[in-house]
Amino acid sequence: MSKRTSGLNVHGIILLDKRLGVSSNKALQEVRRLFNANKAGHTGSLDPLATGLLPLCFGEATKVSGMMLDDDKCYQVLVQLGVMTDTGDLEGEVIATKPVPELTLDAITACLAKFTGAIDQVPPMYSALKQNGKKLYELARAGITVERKARRITIYDIQLLAFTHNELSLEVACSKGTYIRSLAEDIGHDLGCGGTVKALRRLQAGQFSLSDAYTIEQLIAMSAAELSECLIAADKPLAGLPAVQLSEDQALRINYGQSIDWQDSFLGTVRLYRDSDFLGLGEILLDGKLAPTRLFNLNKP
Repeated sequence: MSKRTSGLNVHGIILLDKRLGVSSNKALQEVRRLFNANKAGHTGSLDPLATGLLPLCFGEATKVSGMMLDDDKCYQVLVQLGVMTDTGDLEGEVIATKPVPELTLDAITACLAKFTGAIDQVPPMYSALKQNGKKLYELARAGITVERKARRITIYDIQLLAFTHNELSLEVACSKGTYIRSLAEDIGHDLGCGGTVKALRRLQAGQFSLSDAYTIEQLIAMSAAELSECLIAADKPLAGLPAVQLSEDQALRINYGQSIDWQDSFLGTVRLYRDSDFLGLGEILLDGKLAPTRLFNLNKP
């Protein structure tokens, strides 16, 4: 996330259809310049090889970006069989090749079933995960490979869209923390020939869909007013949380960081509103109090 003070205090979320060959940060900066936004961040990187849905947060909406990292995702991936690379995709160096056996629909279906549900996945070396303070991809670029602990993820569904003698086209619905590159490698290994990602496209992230995203070309062609109309409200990703309405006096106390009396059978995190104004997040506690936990200032000029 980056911040400056010479631009505008823009608040909201833009759904970008990231193009091939650019990093998520470069894509963010391109859109940020269009809005002249002071504060911006994205909600989980897409590799340069990957395209598709990249939600970008501006201003106060950056406060929800961390929560959006936990969202489930859906991808379309093209797996190249018989090839293994050091990065898990075709951007890397080929480290091994194997002949691809003659595959049947039944064999592929049986293989994919093994990776559906809750599974343990070893993260790739080329990832931003840290070990002893160092990002794994930094170690990988230095030629160092370290042992990584498997992490429990969930693959909700894998649909086989098409296959040829050496490629699989899949649609994967998965939980946070899933590495599609590792999944492609594991599927290739199970089929006896290895595999790597040839193409990857993110179709969905939480409640947001690629069908509602804009390309950079579309955004560039818009006027300032049209760009503003594309912004999604900062509280939209929080729609799954209960909402509570506050009186003017209650809202004033909450905005000062004070707890208020609040009797409710629900306990936990809620969205706070004064009429239609979103104030932030609060926590309903066992002691009959409602305490602010993260306030938003969406009325910044």
